[in-house]
Amino acid sequence: MLFQATPPDTSAYMIAGYTVFFLIMAVYILSLLIRTRNLNQDKMTLNSLREESRSTASPPAPRKPRAKRAGAGRGRKVKKKVTTNR
Repeated sequence: MLFQATPPDTSAYMIAGYTVFFLIMAVYILSLLIRTRNLNQDKMTLNSLREESRSTASPPAPRKPRAKRAGAGRGRKVKKKVTTNR
């Protein structure tokens, strides 16, 4: 007698929830596809600009040799802490 009432039918809410979820996922995937396409177009544009600048640019001027600093090429010295045990 206590549990004879039937639970409410919530299948419409479940279908609505799945519909909203799949719509949001479809918009997200579409956004990723558009971003990927735009990124590839930007990459192609940058590559063509790089090639164009290489073909029209004059050769770079020769570099001057740099003076070496004192201690260049050596590792950094680490000071050791001296402790005494008493």
